[in-house]
Amino acid sequence: MTVIRCDEVRKKYGRVVALRGVSFEVRQNTCLGFLGPNGAGKTTTIKILAGLARPGGGQVEVAGVDVVKDPAGVRGHIGYLAQSPAFYNWMSGEEYLLFCAGLFKLPRREALQRTRELLAQTGLEEAARRKVGGYSGGMKQRLGIAQALINRPKVLFLDEPVSALDPVGRHELLELIRELKRDSTVFFSTHVLNDADQICDEVIILKQGEVALQATVDELRQRYTDPVFELELESAPDGMLDRLQALPYYQSHQSSGPVLTVVVKDLAQAKQQLPGFLWSEGAVLRRYQLQTPSLEQVFLRVVSKE
Repeated sequence: MTVIRCDEVRKKYGRVVALRGVSFEVRQNTCLGFLGPNGAGKTTTIKILAGLARPGGGQVEVAGVDVVKDPAGVRGHIGYLAQSPAFYNWMSGEEYLLFCAGLFKLPRREALQRTRELLAQTGLEEAARRKVGGYSGGMKQRLGIAQALINRPKVLFLDEPVSALDPVGRHELLELIRELKRDSTVFFSTHVLNDADQICDEVIILKQGEVALQATVDELRQRYTDPVFELELESAPDGMLDRLQALPYYQSHQSSGPVLTVVVKDLAQAKQQLPGFLWSEGAVLRRYQLQTPSLEQVFLRVVSKE
């Protein structure tokens, strides 16, 4: 089931074109990584999806609501964490969540229950009555996610939620996001591509205000995998390299100590036949690996001018 749909969405700021006909769909209960270089239009897109900015053209639908016709109506179905969230530092974490619950007109008893649930879920129970001004950066990001979940949203928009955190805080927040995607569609914008690689099911790469690519992470790895095998050999029989070069799918190789890197012309054929060749030769392997690209490597290929 499609929960987000953009169709030819455009946006200008004066003479600056931010979005040039952006189109994509996102399925329910997907964790989608929304990627792109600075100025690609990621934050503009998220603000339009959340009903916080009007597009210059095109159609936008989130959780079955036409965002252009009913921007206020969509807000009851979504949660939103801005890139640089602001808080009332004189409030405690508990008070802040109750305040947010009031904005959604939750009954008092439900607001109290939901606040307790979210403080526990985000690991802020012990800090519930401390002033937000004394929270660390990671705690504030957790509180930001808690407020975004207060209305049990169908779609959760997270704009660069981990960019300012240290490695420990980033790891903890990613674990939390991994849990959240079980119940909500998570639309996750980030510059830290390793994070998206860990938790996202699908990615969209935006380039100069246009969708350059949309695919699942597995599809990307298959599409951009180079036909290169890396073999770490404990021992190899004499003449094996000569016989390797005679294989129909062989292209080239390079040796560096015990590591043999083999480039092939036909990846599918090599996948099927290379292991059997090594076994028949009596080669003793420590490691056998097809070089698959990281999401960062794929990203650089897609956005590079070349």
